[in-house]
Amino acid sequence: MTGSSWLGAEFETTLGGPGHGGFVVGRHEGRVVFVRHGLPGERVRVRVHEDRGGSFCRAEVTEILDASPDRIDPLCPISGPGGAGCCDFSYATPELQRSMKSRVVSDLLSRIARDDREIGVEEMPGGLGTTGWRRRVRLGVDEQGRAGHRRYRSNEIVADLRCPQMLASAYEGIGERQWRPGAEIAIALDSDDARHVVEIAPPRLSRTARFDRGRRGAAARRAAESRPRDERVVLGSGEAVERVGSREWTLAPTGFWQAHRTAPQTYSQLVAEWAAPTPGDIVWDLYGGVGVFAAAVAPQVGEVGRVDSVESSPEAHRLGVLALADLAQIRLHPGRVEGAFAALTPEPTAVILDPPRSGAGKAVVAAVADAAPERIVHIGCDPASFARDLALYTEHGYRAEHIRAFDAFPLTHHVECVALLVR
Repeated sequence: MTGSSWLGAEFETTLGGPGHGGFVVGRHEGRVVFVRHGLPGERVRVRVHEDRGGSFCRAEVTEILDASPDRIDPLCPISGPGGAGCCDFSYATPELQRSMKSRVVSDLLSRIARDDREIGVEEMPGGLGTTGWRRRVRLGVDEQGRAGHRRYRSNEIVADLRCPQMLASAYEGIGERQWRPGAEIAIALDSDDARHVVEIAPPRLSRTARFDRGRRGAAARRAAESRPRDERVVLGSGEAVERVGSREWTLAPTGFWQAHRTAPQTYSQLVAEWAAPTPGDIVWDLYGGVGVFAAAVAPQVGEVGRVDSVESSPEAHRLGVLALADLAQIRLHPGRVEGAFAALTPEPTAVILDPPRSGAGKAVVAAVADAAPERIVHIGCDPASFARDLALYTEHGYRAEHIRAFDAFPLTHHVECVALLVR
């Protein structure tokens, strides 16, 4: 192939195994090609949409020449080539989706954590299948005031709300409204199936954020988007009621809550089982959010035990204080995990961590290991950072006794992993 860049080039390739990020790996003229919208074993024609030089480029399928027997008609009509980035695998059977994710998780654990066990990604309980499972979504608004999903690796808006992750009822009337250009629309279906819709004001962008198309501009835009912004409740009360077991939380539709309808209950039960504290024990709950996991283990430690929960979000901390006021054994600590260890009750029997997508990292893992808990329950929503954290634990003498992975984001490449670590 001539020229220094393959951008826009088209060629045929036969696809191999899946890679982390929603693509399948192909090769052409000695280079790796990360291909979206293809399946392992397929012969396809692709078009390169990103080439920054080096040993690889990125492409999308334009034509299926030899289809996989596990290919189905796409369940998401807006996520194909050139479309939204919401659904990576809507054209694959559920069984193949989980098989691909299993291969990715197992490969990352082997390469990064030196753990060669085969991990099978499990279907989430509840019988929801691959559609209608999501309970919260955040949309963008284009320059014409139309709400929609963002294109893959882009801030451009696809003004089409037919993504099947959410129930269709969640989108009723959203597409017909005129919204503030540049705003975001948060939609939540709470545990009572009440719908809440909030318009979030556009971020205030610096000159760098507006005009720099490189990494500095991208970083400036992310920083602007993460700052507090004005919110306007459009539909619903703006107070979403969420339940796990018999306990109830009330939080804003813009706040964090697990996306999958059955995830909070599923993870809480597993965390309580693996942490396995007994009356009088001490448990640390790091990156504790509104205290869902703290509430799950509080009955196990009893009134003479202690649960220390740490959360950096002031709003999540406030909501946790309200929801868990009747559980005197829980202490809620506001602030970043990295700076909280001195304030925690020493000698924990178990530590629970649910860090952000980037993982816990060296400092936090080292501090947890120094506390020498008998059991560590570590949760990760990104298998690569999850594997990196597991590798760090092994350096401190811990081993993964159990690892489970859940298909908590059907139709996408995302997966939730949970490990029990012991010495």
